[in-house]
Amino acid sequence: MNEQRKAIGTWMRVRTAAAACAVIAALVCAAPARAGEGDWTITDFTFRSGEKLAALRLHYLTLGQPIRNARGEVTNAVLIIHGTGGNCRSLMVRQFADTLFRAGAPLDTARFYVIMPDCIGHGHSSKPSDGLHMRFPHYDYDDMVEADYRTLTEHLGVHHLRLVLGTSMGAMHAWVWGETHPTFMDALMPLASLPTAIVGRNRLWRDMAAQAIREDPEWKDGEYTSPPRAGMRAAIDMLIIAGAAPLPMQRQLANRDTVDRYLEAQIRTRMASTDANDLIYQLDASRSYNPEPGLAKITAPLTAINSGDDFINPPELGIAERLIQQVPHGKFVLIPASEQTHGHGTHTWPALWKEHLVALLAASAH
Repeated sequence: MNEQRKAIGTWMRVRTAAAACAVIAALVCAAPARAGEGDWTITDFTFRSGEKLAALRLHYLTLGQPIRNARGEVTNAVLIIHGTGGNCRSLMVRQFADTLFRAGAPLDTARFYVIMPDCIGHGHSSKPSDGLHMRFPHYDYDDMVEADYRTLTEHLGVHHLRLVLGTSMGAMHAWVWGETHPTFMDALMPLASLPTAIVGRNRLWRDMAAQAIREDPEWKDGEYTSPPRAGMRAAIDMLIIAGAAPLPMQRQLANRDTVDRYLEAQIRTRMASTDANDLIYQLDASRSYNPEPGLAKITAPLTAINSGDDFINPPELGIAERLIQQVPHGKFVLIPASEQTHGHGTHTWPALWKEHLVALLAASAH
């Protein structure tokens, strides 16, 4: 335990992404059995579409170690789910991990067994770019939650969660978790989401991004030999705007040169790390999402948090305030827009919402 604390302490002082990866690796090596980074394969997985995959690979990262009660049941597991296009390591950025996982923090990994999966279609889990391209099964959020549920129960031996916390897409998964496995967790915290079908402007920008890729002649129905750069550029432009925060950007991008440099850097980085087919599938996975009719099924305490400058979940719709009334133990928090918020990405800055996490953990403690 002391060695793990030292590893975490070292990691919290890391400033660069490369160094952070190295310290995470050290933490994995120091952790006990079942703690670390790994893969598991589900054979003959059937998707809700009726399509099947003979071998569905699921990747995950864990921090800390499981604590078991007298019956051998894990009592301290926390599931944290990334957003669209992310992976288990995308939440290991300093402002997220430093605030939540260090010694004394709300999810101190000396006390909690933190599990972060790569959802289907993301990271090192099975995805279209592995080779099937547009022949990959058309998964949705229910498929992704079911695969993660099976990873927990059949592979990691976790049959109850202290908390399900999700960001963006992961937040929408949290709503699905609460309805499909209502007694599986003690608490739920969806960050940057709405518990209703994705329609209106939210559906519009997703469709526009996917259509831009499909209409690029270089896409070739997914069988491209080089990336469809024009379509990808348009799609990435959409992603940048959807995640933008007007107040801090107005201050940080204060002249034309800083804007141009920011855009160039974003396009370069995102083009290098995003596959066109994967992105189409990731955007399409939300097509059947609609927890609204089943919100009363959620029995665990739930705190939903959005920010006032979220382009994807604009507060003026009033949806969260209305629908949270249907959740038996639900609470909604809207963080006012400011130069400290980060638009949709406020979900990855827990300094702005950790007090609500602490309160939720306290309220749901047995």
